[in-house]
Amino acid sequence: MTSTYSGYEKINLSEGDALVIVDLQNDFLPGGSLPVPGGEQVMPALNGYIERFARRGLPIFATRDWHPKNHSSFIEQGGPWPEHCVIGTKGAEFPAALHLPASVQIISAGTEVERDGYSAFETPVCKQQIDSVGARRLFVGGLATDYCVLNTVRDALALNYQVFLLTDAVRAINVQPQDGQKAIDEMIQKGAKLITLSMIP
Repeated sequence: MTSTYSGYEKINLSEGDALVIVDLQNDFLPGGSLPVPGGEQVMPALNGYIERFARRGLPIFATRDWHPKNHSSFIEQGGPWPEHCVIGTKGAEFPAALHLPASVQIISAGTEVERDGYSAFETPVCKQQIDSVGARRLFVGGLATDYCVLNTVRDALALNYQVFLLTDAVRAINVQPQDGQKAIDEMIQKGAKLITLSMIP
């Protein structure tokens, strides 16, 4: 199953486009409490997307897990994950190597104890912020393909945004070996298009 542009077709960015960087935080990178395999490999591509959007004055959003200490997803509370991205900790910060502009708009998810926060759209503020800049096409990359990226893309498509998945700027946790590929297949089936940085002039 494929839903991509040919390598020869370019995507021209214009008003109404927004970049959405999902949960690129220290705890999901090497040395963090919940590292995504190969998570650090998305940084060069994401910085390339940031440069292209910033050069055109287009909006850039960065979502983040922003969990209370007793969040329900943590093993200590009976959840599946080690403690990660606790509010105000180093692990919850964006890495210095990610070149976020001063104008970046930050969207916090998972701020309530009993809500997972896998999708940025779980908080109504996300849609409000995106709609406030008139964005209709969302270019989505980040971590992890099979959790927060998948759920954010699901919700964006359900809300009738057009979504481009940045395939060179996502990596999966793969609790089960094919989880990442299954997530990509689902996003395609729901209407997401697959692109890479080389397709954006």
